[in-house]
Amino acid sequence: MSDGDDQAEGQAEVAGPGRDMDQARRGRPEPYWPDHRLDRPMPDTPLRQSLALLFTRRFGTFWFASLLANIGTWAQQVAQPWLMLSLGASSVLLGIDSFAAGAPALLLTFVGGTLADRSDRRRVIAVFQSIQMLCPVLIVVLLIAGKVSPWIVIAMSLIVGVTDALSMPSFQTIISSIVDRNRLAAALGLNATQFNLSRILGPAIAGVLMVSVGATGAFAVSAASYVPFILVALWILPHSIPQAAEAPVLARARAMQVLRHVAGDRALRGALLAVFVTSTLCSPLLTFSPILVRDAFAGNVAHFSGVVTAFGLGGLVAAAGLLAVDARRDRRPIAASFSLAFALVVVLVALNPWVWGLPLLFTLAGLAMTAGNVSVNAFIQIAAPPALRGRSISLYMLAMRGGLSIGGLLTGLSVSWLGVRHALLLNGLLALGLQALNSRNWLRQGAESKALAQESRV
Repeated sequence: MSDGDDQAEGQAEVAGPGRDMDQARRGRPEPYWPDHRLDRPMPDTPLRQSLALLFTRRFGTFWFASLLANIGTWAQQVAQPWLMLSLGASSVLLGIDSFAAGAPALLLTFVGGTLADRSDRRRVIAVFQSIQMLCPVLIVVLLIAGKVSPWIVIAMSLIVGVTDALSMPSFQTIISSIVDRNRLAAALGLNATQFNLSRILGPAIAGVLMVSVGATGAFAVSAASYVPFILVALWILPHSIPQAAEAPVLARARAMQVLRHVAGDRALRGALLAVFVTSTLCSPLLTFSPILVRDAFAGNVAHFSGVVTAFGLGGLVAAAGLLAVDARRDRRPIAASFSLAFALVVVLVALNPWVWGLPLLFTLAGLAMTAGNVSVNAFIQIAAPPALRGRSISLYMLAMRGGLSIGGLLTGLSVSWLGVRHALLLNGLLALGLQALNSRNWLRQGAESKALAQESRV
């Protein structure tokens, strides 16, 4: 389970009776409790303004439901690779499992972006998340019956990948439909905060369940966590009237329009390249952490759960720190710096000989990845034209999920050939070089844009 609108879609949203409907007709969804909207002054610092969003009706409820859902997801994320290893899966099968979960993004994410732009996003999320919920339910049944195998787990990952690819653009862009544009970066930061908080709580819960009742408990928690999120998607998120379907020729023309826009926009292109390199070469650190813990440090599931929890702690620190960043600040330097830092941490993990150093390094890795990816996400959603925002963010999802699937498969092969340490070292060194090159070009473009803007004011 996994995370705007053009003017026509905003006008189609149903915000509620009376004054709320008037706001919807003006194209602005109603995101606030009435007392926060009229009777109270805006908080006076970026951090307070960010935290005030948690007291709004739509975003606050959405945030809490997402937290519960992601706790279940991360409980499963800890249980699943350890279950596969206990069933005799190799590093190659772990890579195939990662590929199965992410590969559908290569083919279907842009379709999901079109659904986000032209369909009722509530129903898109509810339908595909309901299908996805059946996967952990089936694994629980098979575990009880003693019939589960690595290939069944991989097949379930493929179904999750397909539903994620089709629903995640709707999930990502729906935030921009329930908060004002000038608070979008803060909302994305809060969303990253709950995601990383769940990355702490989920693995901790999974560690207790794996030791006490086994993987069945973790998958059962995952299945139950879908229910509140689906209900909130149908109840609290803004409704939009589906637009008429485009003819295939027109749909292809619009897809090419987005691709041409991104290809010609150096800023968006640099942002997507940063995410793709991170996902392909650095994110496999988390995918293959169970092999690292088991083979390089002779650890058990409790050690693995602790490592993933440390990763989430770092992400939580990063997300909380981003809440204090002024919404008007250029996110490119933040994204570029932390993308480079993540690559460096991967190198340090590969070279680290001490088991006690793993939690510290994984905390730094979670911090760097979250700060980099959230900053890129905010930059794209703000920079993309409103009419193309859904499909632009689908390219972000494509770079992230597609890169993760390719990286998982290639890293799985290199782990089987070179061993986990050497495979991660190779990934980290390649990422350092590629991120340095991309950051130089991306930041240079940002400096040129600022200079042109200042000249136009003179």
